[in-house]
Amino acid sequence: MLQKNITGYERTYESKEHPSIKGLQIIEGKNNFPISWLNQQGYCEYQIYLEYVEGVETQPTRAMTHGTQIHKELEDIFKKDSTPSTFEDAVEASRTNAIMSRECFVVSSNYGIRGYIDEIWMKPDEIVIIDDKPGRTPYESTMNQVRAYCLAYKDMTGDDRKIKAALRERGTENLFWIEIFTPEVEKEIEFTINRMQGLFDGTKPFMATKNPKKCKSCRFKKDCEHSKD
Repeated sequence: MLQKNITGYERTYESKEHPSIKGLQIIEGKNNFPISWLNQQGYCEYQIYLEYVEGVETQPTRAMTHGTQIHKELEDIFKKDSTPSTFEDAVEASRTNAIMSRECFVVSSNYGIRGYIDEIWMKPDEIVIIDDKPGRTPYESTMNQVRAYCLAYKDMTGDDRKIKAALRERGTENLFWIEIFTPEVEKEIEFTINRMQGLFDGTKPFMATKNPKKCKSCRFKKDCEHSKD
């Protein structure tokens, strides 16, 4: 596959920071949150409240630091062997030649989501969107995260090719979970995203996990009134 380092986008978006929720932006007049928050939401929604609404700060875990380091190393290697391209040119060129890119930014003003895809394979017959995760367990939260990347990509491009969502064991070539992004899957992730939007506009409450094992390992447990540890 040709390696393309996507460095620009033809379309621009009007955006500004949300006045009270850290990390939330207002893009084209709508609340827009990082897709990575879906992973956190699946673990415990109240983490999002504590970190981004209340502004509680914690030290990153060893796993978070290690993951960031691996991402940077892979990105540096990729940049050495890739050629620059705009997002739109890469999508169009992939209709005749298979293209791979890393850290591909996608944003949907319609659904209010944005984020960086770890790796994307654009082939003439299909699009494969890959998110790297530690371990080999496909949790609902990590599946939702990569599904949202698929949704944002589809919304940006209107691409009619088959789209696949995949999870890969970090630092390996092992795709341990893969799913075709069907209309049914699309509806399910839209439902979850709508719930998230309800959290930010105040129409839905942030729900804390009821799993004491999650509370025990949570980095926010000292600041959480719902902690069961």
